[in-house]
Amino acid sequence: MNAPAPQLPQTLAGFRIGVTSDRRSEDLISAFERRGAAVMHAPALRIAPLTESVTLHRDTRRVIAALPDYTVITTAYGMRRWMEAADAYGFGPQLHEALEASSILVRGPKARGAVLAAGLQDVGAPGDERTASLVDLLLSRDLFGRTVAFQLHGMLDHRQIGRLEKAGARVLTVMPYTWARPAEDSPLLRLVDAVIERQLDVLTFTAAPAVEAFLAVAQQHGRLDPLLEALRTEVATAVVGKVTAGPLHEAGLQPLIPQRWRLGAMIRLVCEHLERQQILRLTTPHGPLEIRGSQVHLPRLGGEPVRLPPGPLALLRELIDAEGAVLSREQLLGSLRHCESEHALEMLVWRLRKALPVPGLVTTVVKRGYRLAV
Repeated sequence: MNAPAPQLPQTLAGFRIGVTSDRRSEDLISAFERRGAAVMHAPALRIAPLTESVTLHRDTRRVIAALPDYTVITTAYGMRRWMEAADAYGFGPQLHEALEASSILVRGPKARGAVLAAGLQDVGAPGDERTASLVDLLLSRDLFGRTVAFQLHGMLDHRQIGRLEKAGARVLTVMPYTWARPAEDSPLLRLVDAVIERQLDVLTFTAAPAVEAFLAVAQQHGRLDPLLEALRTEVATAVVGKVTAGPLHEAGLQPLIPQRWRLGAMIRLVCEHLERQQILRLTTPHGPLEIRGSQVHLPRLGGEPVRLPPGPLALLRELIDAEGAVLSREQLLGSLRHCESEHALEMLVWRLRKALPVPGLVTTVVKRGYRLAV
């Protein structure tokens, strides 16, 4: 019986995090929840192993027959699935022998680990773990008339394969798994709407195809512009590495990227970002007030933190940022989403006052606007 995971300091209490990954999503969700975060999960793509694929069977036999000069391994998961499939087909030893006779190049440390686990050795890897850089490394050699076995990471990479073929290489592709859209868009669409409504503080991605699928669903349902606006302003994005960040950069976003392209490093970076950048504090007559994500804390009063809906939360954030200065109705109407009339603003102020555990924290300044008591 496995021992329960140790309880961690609740450094993410009050924060809300979106997870789009499929494989290893349980590890990611558990890491955030053990630190107190609320997690919303909707896989943007699912990884489908192709162990029983007729195409994979055929392509593996072609690699064995060709005895490639070079082998390109792009992912650890793909390497493991490929070797498992070959064993299932009954010619695992033949594939091992063919790969052992070739010069193996890997995309990064995880792929190298899978190659070593298979009893093989690689001859090199690029420093930045990008497929394009891996192909650059291969193109530094004379490829004319050479055969290259290329393990694909879920889809056909026409650009990189074309570069190898232009150099005179014969390229044999092998796809041990593929990316598949979920059976329905509704869970992913709910995640899109949660971002748009600022119900999340951070949205995480672990694969570039998942980013592309997420943005494609938003565009398909007419939500891309408000989604990108939310991601540019109030909802941070975090990725496992620069490759995953590519589609976000192309969309004009600046995601959080860890220095080490690993899941654990991304988790630490998300924690640091939220703790340093997303906690608002202000001293009030009732003691220190703190906003952590969607939760309001007034430690001196005791009791449980108060979780605010997006509208009242946005209003309280504006008042805290003003540090006790009066904000006019015009200023608040210009900065608050979905608040387009003075009556709507009055209702928002009423809802905020009702939700807070103490009266008088939000005060009305006659004919001027609203302020936070400090």
